[in-house]
Amino acid sequence: LLRRNVDINVLLFNNQIYGLTKGQYSPTSEQGKRTKSTPLGSLEEPFNPLSLALAAGASFVARSVDIEAAHLQATLRAAAAHRGTSLIEIYQNCNIFNDGAFASFTDRKVKAERQVHLVDGQPALFGAQKELGLVFDATSMQFRVARVDEVGLEAIYVHQAAHRFASQLLVDQRDATLPVPLGVIHQQERATYEVEMKAQLERAQRDRANIDDQASLPPRASVQSLLDGGDTWVVN
Repeated sequence: LLRRNVDINVLLFNNQIYGLTKGQYSPTSEQGKRTKSTPLGSLEEPFNPLSLALAAGASFVARSVDIEAAHLQATLRAAAAHRGTSLIEIYQNCNIFNDGAFASFTDRKVKAERQVHLVDGQPALFGAQKELGLVFDATSMQFRVARVDEVGLEAIYVHQAAHRFASQLLVDQRDATLPVPLGVIHQQERATYEVEMKAQLERAQRDRANIDDQASLPPRASVQSLLDGGDTWVVN
């Protein structure tokens, strides 16, 4: 779906658990998760949906949080306006089987320092007073956190949603000191599958009409006339 860029909006609700089936661990559960199906703790690294989406060539990738109503609404509107497949990962709390899974960056006391809201063309600032920002380190090819008053606003990474490499780095980061990126992380305008298919069929119809209009071409032969033809080949 993502590779073909069909004009569909996908909302992926991620609560890091299988809540509807009574709390078994899921592909996005953290390593070591103890559940009914993993009483000794899960062994696998958690699945990264946005990383897969970008690797598959997605033209629109975003992330929001269920309790951030204004941010979620704006993200949904952006996805609806996008022509092509849009994927929004929505962090959703499961208060029965996995309560507080995202509290480390959604709690009111910490979310200003633990979330960075990405806006295309705007510097990646966060913190209660926007005193912190993301800086791209060309040596390590990774992002790091810096104080704006120490490095200057010009050193802060300006988000470019169309830049797939930067988007991939943002969603792949494993450094616990980095804030969680939210918003439209990647967006690239390109033709949708259905538009390309329609254009292809129209071209084929025009080519067929042009061939039929060429009176100099011999009449089409039937299968039987080909079988009854005089030329034969012997294959040894």
